[in-house]
Amino acid sequence: MSYRVGIDIGGTFTDFALLKGTEVILHKNLSTPEDRSIGVMNGLEKLAEIEGMPLSDFLGQCDAIVHGTTIADNTLIEMNGAVTGLITTEGFRDEIELRRGFKEDIWDVRLEAPKQITPRRRRLTVPERILFDGSIHKPLDEDAVRECCQRLKKQNVESVAISLIFSFVNAEHEQRVAEIVAEEMPGVQISTSHEVLPRSPEYERTSTTVVNAYVAPRVTSYLEKLVKRLEDGGYKNQLMVMQASGGVMTREYLEGSPIRVLASGPAGGVIGSAHVGSAKGSPNLLCVDMGGTSYDMSVVLDGHAPAEPGWNMHHRYVVAVPMVKVETLGAGGGSICHASNGTLQVGPESAGSEPGPICYGRGGKKPTVTDAILMLGFLSADSDFAGGSFSLSKDGVEEAFQAIADEMGYSVEEAAFDCWRVVNANMTQAVRRTTAGKGIDPKDMVMLAYGGNGPVFAAIQAQELGINKVLVPKASPTFSALGTLVANPSIDEERSYIAPVQDFDAEKLKSLWQELDDRASEYFAGANFNRDEVVATYQMNMRYPGQNWPLTIDITEQTGTPDYSFVDNNLSQAAIDGFNALHQAEFGHIREDELPEVTGVRLATTVKTTSPDVETGFSAGTTVATASKTRRANLGDGFKDTAIYHGPALKPGSEVQGPGIIEETFTTIVVYPGWKADVDDAGDYILTRL
Repeated sequence: MSYRVGIDIGGTFTDFALLKGTEVILHKNLSTPEDRSIGVMNGLEKLAEIEGMPLSDFLGQCDAIVHGTTIADNTLIEMNGAVTGLITTEGFRDEIELRRGFKEDIWDVRLEAPKQITPRRRRLTVPERILFDGSIHKPLDEDAVRECCQRLKKQNVESVAISLIFSFVNAEHEQRVAEIVAEEMPGVQISTSHEVLPRSPEYERTSTTVVNAYVAPRVTSYLEKLVKRLEDGGYKNQLMVMQASGGVMTREYLEGSPIRVLASGPAGGVIGSAHVGSAKGSPNLLCVDMGGTSYDMSVVLDGHAPAEPGWNMHHRYVVAVPMVKVETLGAGGGSICHASNGTLQVGPESAGSEPGPICYGRGGKKPTVTDAILMLGFLSADSDFAGGSFSLSKDGVEEAFQAIADEMGYSVEEAAFDCWRVVNANMTQAVRRTTAGKGIDPKDMVMLAYGGNGPVFAAIQAQELGINKVLVPKASPTFSALGTLVANPSIDEERSYIAPVQDFDAEKLKSLWQELDDRASEYFAGANFNRDEVVATYQMNMRYPGQNWPLTIDITEQTGTPDYSFVDNNLSQAAIDGFNALHQAEFGHIREDELPEVTGVRLATTVKTTSPDVETGFSAGTTVATASKTRRANLGDGFKDTAIYHGPALKPGSEVQGPGIIEETFTTIVVYPGWKADVDDAGDYILTRL
């Protein structure tokens, strides 16, 4: 028997999805913030125990372990990354702080700029200048570079970002700076912009490189530690890591630009959603993931979640590598509830897994969303929690909400209900902002809810958004982990080249695509994939003159050995037609009297691997489910005796009429009044508004 394991580390829980043939086995255990690799190994030991074998035998039979992580996100959220310095071209020292004049809320005069990863004293410049065509206008002053290194050493800098002007055209100076830094500052982490993001514009490239330098030591240290533990445990294959682009790749590929794992955990859930939604006939999805720390939302259209490079804001910093679009809100089961000056607030501060909510019994003192829904009866101290790994306790919960009740002037139960109401409103409003910004009406979509807490709130959110159907996969508690098993190995890179579309240098385009092809082939070979298995999509970045942001158009798709014969006299017109069609679709107009310009080439390569099968349909006759018990609960219209259903006992065709609560192994599905839940042939839940 061979296995594939998907892993997703969250702020509270580490999730596992084990693919054993066509069977999927789920597991969750608490994350270990002091060393997250320990939590991973704890879960793998549990899976080995489930399979009835020692860990070494189990790992020896694993064909692939695929890993998504929020370690880069947590580094930015907690601002505890490396002491980072920046070396840039003379005259460009403050570009990273000017931020193009951008401010997240232009109307808030009190909004402070984000904390500087590289404060001015650690932003140093060197005399040098390369022009747009790659020619050297001013040679690099190597003595100035050495002086910068000495100044950074005195400030105990641990990681250095290097971003010189037009290094994406000619990296000679940047490479030499990196060599000198390595000589003068042995052991320091080095991030060069021509490796992290080899394209214009300067601010986006510098910002991405600085963030990469800031998170790199923590990401690389963690991955090295995990790989060592896996090897010692008996794992013989490559560790595959989820990328923000929605694909997976080897740890070796990510060493130069670990920024690509930023938001990789949420990306896994989106890729899994697209896979399941398409199979079930719902290609247009609003995906919502509520875990212990955050609430992530994304949109899947026509079964796709494309990775978009460009102005990707994450935790107030621009990260311009390709990313599946996921909006994150500090709202999860561990979000702390508090009242101040007559105002009730929930989050973004979280209790995480250490100490966690009060009801975890691990020393938490501040009331959280999980504590609130325990008081409301959504959860019970008498039921297994997180697969029976531990039980909840009401000890101290009511006393913690008493402070909120006293401040707000009502009862403890009303305080808990208001916490539920406020966090729900926060999440619903976030969805409205996200969909409105994309010109999307959520009424036209199906909601797919996952994460440990997603199905608790899904139906009531859908109702407020005008959505009539919610899909809750049986694997929803560990859906991001399952999504990593759906994701294919992929490499998505680009190179800058600016020229009029009617007058580009065909040989230059070929050489750039060849460079990207060679890199992809090298890393796929390292992951034991042949070039014949690689599907390559050749793309061009284009824009109208004067536009800030380009659009990416597909030129051709090939499998196996590359053939560049498509770069011929017809390419120019094909590119123009493709760009105009995409511009019309995106913005509703084209400039008929203007020709676009090329800003670069892009190559998206992937190897299609097997994914977990998704069953569809309702072949079984509908049977009204029988409740296993009742419990006093408030599902929005006051406390009432509410039917409780044991999820594992429900079979395909089972129907639960709201109000009711379905207790699954790792999650709770709330069927609110006016809703029903049906179990389909796959054991997934379809919630429908009556």
